Amino acid sequence: MHFDKSLIEELKKNNRKAQESFYRFFAPKMFGVCLRFSADSDEAEDIMQEGFIRVFRYIKDYRGDGSFEGWVRRTMVNTAINHYKRRIKRSFTKPIEHAGSAAGFNAHIIEQMSANELLKVIEELPAGYRTVFNLNIIEGYTHKEIGELLGISENTSKSQLSRARASLQKKLEKIRQKENIGNQ
Repeated sequence: MHFDKSLIEELKKNNRKAQESFYRFFAPKMFGVCLRFSADSDEAEDIMQEGFIRVFRYIKDYRGDGSFEGWVRRTMVNTAINHYKRRIKRSFTKPIEHAGSAAGFNAHIIEQMSANELLKVIEELPAGYRTVFNLNIIEGYTHKEIGELLGISENTSKSQLSRARASLQKKLEKIRQKENIGNQ
């Protein structure tokens, strides 16, 4: 489906049929984006629904600069970040143990994993690690941008990413060890 200016104009007029077509087209893609920032699929669904509400509410602000899909994606990412910030305010944060640095990921293990298996490993990361990991590695935000979005310092963002990588490395190593035991 191609989103030309006329369809975008229909969305700006709150045309329900256009909104339904838009939702059906973008929901699978945007669910994947939201899932990367959430603890589970129910939370991802909530984030996605809130994101679509924001898209429909603020579509009048879309100026036509750049990709429409990129604008929608950014809206979803910002919604996920806002969700994360609200969740952090409601909960107590636990001290994070120093995780050290990770030399790198074992490419062999990752190659053998399905996308869903890898996503599951990322979902198991603590919320702060997962959010910074997704923003930097998946979405391409700089540490400075992440700091501004999350209200943390650039160094905290770097530290969170380092710890996320170390945690993922440990999880992937455990998977590799289980594979080796199973293959013997």
